[in-house]
Amino acid sequence: MKITHVEAHRIRVPPADPPFQWRNGLSGSPAVGDGAVLRIGTDDGAEGVALFARPGAGVMLQDLVERVFRDELVGQDPYRREWLWDRVWEIDRIQELPLPALGLIDVALWDLAARVGDQPVWQLLGGYRESIPAYASTSTFATTEEFLDVADQCLALGYQGIKLHAWGDARRDAALCLALREHVGPDVPLMYDGSAGFDLPDAVHLGRALSEADYLWYEEPMREFSISAYRRLAESVSVPLLVAETSDGAHMNSADFIAAGAATFGVRVGTTLRGGITGAMRTAHLADAYRLRAEVHGSDIPNHHLCMAISNTSYYESLVTSTTVTRERHVDDRGLVHAPVGPGIALPYENDYGRELQQFVERPAI
Repeated sequence: MKITHVEAHRIRVPPADPPFQWRNGLSGSPAVGDGAVLRIGTDDGAEGVALFARPGAGVMLQDLVERVFRDELVGQDPYRREWLWDRVWEIDRIQELPLPALGLIDVALWDLAARVGDQPVWQLLGGYRESIPAYASTSTFATTEEFLDVADQCLALGYQGIKLHAWGDARRDAALCLALREHVGPDVPLMYDGSAGFDLPDAVHLGRALSEADYLWYEEPMREFSISAYRRLAESVSVPLLVAETSDGAHMNSADFIAAGAATFGVRVGTTLRGGITGAMRTAHLADAYRLRAEVHGSDIPNHHLCMAISNTSYYESLVTSTTVTRERHVDDRGLVHAPVGPGIALPYENDYGRELQQFVERPAI
């Protein structure tokens, strides 16, 4: 089997309704959706796809396909995923690919292989579980009262934990984290994500409040450029750190966080920022060797598969962006997410793909 065609399909991604915000200094949800799908096909008709959904994705992917990806892939064996994964990183040395683009080829090739085998990707990866608890991962709301009300709604809907994305003000965020713990009691798992909003002194201040409130993990309080800063943070607070989410280098970079003693809870994995499925699995196995967690980042469908395949992950991350909470469709009333059953990975059905991609779109539950 040989790859014969590589295509970029521009698609429309509906904007969030209602729009939502992140911390101070970051943009919120985009007003206009933009996306693209990478489609890889072979001489015997086997095909696989990968979704690229972010501002500018359509133009970006079209350029990469025309200028780089097609020439690299046509004529290659689609089952040589490990070789092609390494080849993408060779390309990156000159091209400086956007971090979310590093895994697109890999995701499409895993999708292709699973479709040929008529099984979901999580089973092709070996499979570990058939369900996993979901936590509610908030966007940023205006007041402490709104956060507490959202938490109540999430717990009533079955979510098994709450993760805050707050304002990016260390003292205000610390007060919110303490208030949430007092509000929900001692038994609800709580997490905090700083979205890289702080320097080391403010990260330490906030981390001590999280330690006092017994938060399960403390995620990305600083930009992940300085592993030394994260090591010093780990030495200064007792709340466990979940690190290496947005840093470049997949398992290679995650290894340095671990070696420095900065990954006291574990490392982030995911298809979008860790080089696709192959990069995520390499990172998860690395963390497992040190008896650390590899927590899956994001609630898109490829990461849904990762949750079922990775032994040392704890939760599925389900984004909650409105003060009126609606449970994500993949989460049941007990707060569990169940393993996908269709072949491959599937594209989420909310987007407008046009007729030519419909064969790859997930079928909504009836």
